[in-house]
Amino acid sequence: MKSLELTQIRHELNQILAAFTSSRSAKLEQIGSELTPVAKAMSDFINDGGKRFRPLFAYLGYLASGSMQRPEILKACTALELVHVCALIHDDVMDGSDTRRNKPAIHKSFEAIHRSENLNGDAQRFGVASAILLGDLALVWADRMLVESGVTQAEFMNCQEVFCEMRDELMAGQYLDVLEGALATTSVERSLKVARFKSGKYSIERPLHFGAALAGRNDLFQTFSNYGLPLGEAFQLRDDLLGVFGDPKITGKPSGDDLREGKRTVLIATTMELAEQSAKNKLQDGLGKQDISEHEIQELQQIIEGCGASAKVEKLITELTEQAISALQDPRIDTKIASALEEMAIIATQRSL
Repeated sequence: MKSLELTQIRHELNQILAAFTSSRSAKLEQIGSELTPVAKAMSDFINDGGKRFRPLFAYLGYLASGSMQRPEILKACTALELVHVCALIHDDVMDGSDTRRNKPAIHKSFEAIHRSENLNGDAQRFGVASAILLGDLALVWADRMLVESGVTQAEFMNCQEVFCEMRDELMAGQYLDVLEGALATTSVERSLKVARFKSGKYSIERPLHFGAALAGRNDLFQTFSNYGLPLGEAFQLRDDLLGVFGDPKITGKPSGDDLREGKRTVLIATTMELAEQSAKNKLQDGLGKQDISEHEIQELQQIIEGCGASAKVEKLITELTEQAISALQDPRIDTKIASALEEMAIIATQRSL
């Protein structure tokens, strides 16, 4: 399977999402014209960008054992993108992020609606409440898409345990992330655990398990864990680097956003291990500072880079990616799919899709 075919699958995923959101938006608007902003926000958020990693990995997990491509399976896998949408909307609320993909985050968008229409009450509270509800709606839509996918009853039942475990682990990881920030920890081990559950498992390992379960191939779970867990951690570590050093035009977030939000990532924990005490103190003072200036962000970036933390994390990303790719030597995995999974490993850690 060449990259062109991955691009084609991604195009088909986008078509499925566009048709589904159009249908669901129409149903919302039938309830009342008041729901038009909700329908538009959901449709725009779901269809405007997104790398579709989770449904891609799920579909490759299904095809890995030689199963034939089927539109019903692809639609079932697309349900995982809606779980991701829920996570993103809620994550922006929890982090207090103002932007997503270079546009206002959902809670900021509805806050602006409140202000522009001069509604009663607190605009910020209205925005947060609206975002919580839209995130919940995305999770409901994920169930609906899977139910309406057209897979057989046996296939539907086969994937339920993984689908539930994936969502349990995602919510657990999100809580661990919030807790680490509240505890102000600087442990690499604890930060890696958050990375594994908040992003790694639900982005790669569980989608692969989901696809394998649809194919009735639970015997491939261990191989997919051997591939998905290290790659999932590498995926999140790349995200951590982008959260500090990423170009806003590419990430869709302000430069140094993780510093402003006080994220307790592996990158930050590594910096606290390697930096001199005065630099540690400066980093600790700057983390989570909402009104941090661009100059202060640059100073913290220099501390992180200067002590060797960013280089150490880059090295860890490479090692984890290589570890993941080595798991693809399992002879039960179709060679074309193994090749595609290797390509996805590079894409996931370089963000080139």
